[in-house]
Amino acid sequence: MSSVPPGWYKDPAEPTTQRYWDGEGWIGAPLPADATPPEGPPPVEAPPPAPVPGQPGVPGQPGPGQPGPGLPGQAGQPGLPHNGPAAPPITVPPPSGYPGYPPQQGQPTGHGWPVPPGAPYPAHAPQPVAPTGVPLAAPGLRLVARLIDIIAVFLLNVVVNGWFVYRWWQEIGPYYREVNARMARGESFSELAQTAPPAAASNLQIVILLVACALWFAYEVPAVANSGQTLGKRIVGLRVVRVDGQPRMGFGRSLRRWNILGLPMLFWTCCVGFIWQFVDCLWVVVDRPLQQALHDKAAQTVVVVARPASNPPAPTSGPGAP
Repeated sequence: MSSVPPGWYKDPAEPTTQRYWDGEGWIGAPLPADATPPEGPPPVEAPPPAPVPGQPGVPGQPGPGQPGPGLPGQAGQPGLPHNGPAAPPITVPPPSGYPGYPPQQGQPTGHGWPVPPGAPYPAHAPQPVAPTGVPLAAPGLRLVARLIDIIAVFLLNVVVNGWFVYRWWQEIGPYYREVNARMARGESFSELAQTAPPAAASNLQIVILLVACALWFAYEVPAVANSGQTLGKRIVGLRVVRVDGQPRMGFGRSLRRWNILGLPMLFWTCCVGFIWQFVDCLWVVVDRPLQQALHDKAAQTVVVVARPASNPPAPTSGPGAP
């Protein structure tokens, strides 16, 4: 800030006038050097009123009946009267990457940019497709289809494997009751490990797993080989197809696909088989670009939408017609 106090002083640029110094700069209109200045700073001048369009004498605005400027791009032609027809609107093309897609091409999008007919503006991110051009199945739909298949195979096991499970419980029940009683008496785990389960219970457990595997095999392998669909995939609307686009899966390819997922069931007793199957089914979430599970990779297959929605036909008349 300047050391000169605020007040009226002669203007160095024009000594015949005096102006008010506010400590930082000259403000207000100048006065003659011999005039008596007012007390304090000069009054603040009100800004001039804004011009009203259409009034005579306003620069850049023609009055009533006066010719106006010509339309853009029509150089050399006389201008239209001010009260004549309005100029046609100028269509601004949408910027690159504009995500809007109207219900009918050529109609306004709601953002000020009409999409011309044939403009390829997608409504959303493109859905991943198989090499054959069919949309891939969403991981969530695949999980629903697999849960339906698990329920179906479980019901088959209740009917076929129920007697073996009943016999196994009769053999293993006394063993578990004895182990619980010894634990209640405070015996150590090393002492409990010396007591082995009955051999008949171990044999029945192997039989139960073999029968369950056979039921799963009979349920899934022939169905995928013939139509590419199990009961769960048929309900959800999915299908297993070959990556190379051949129409028929075939028994050998369906068997290779099931072996990676179904045979680990035999190792459920040590939890290794269940962990492998869990990782296999969740592999579709991280696999790109075909979203294949591990058993799909082994058989070179993908799961696609069985009945993909076709594009609606273009209207032949009306406002949406090209």
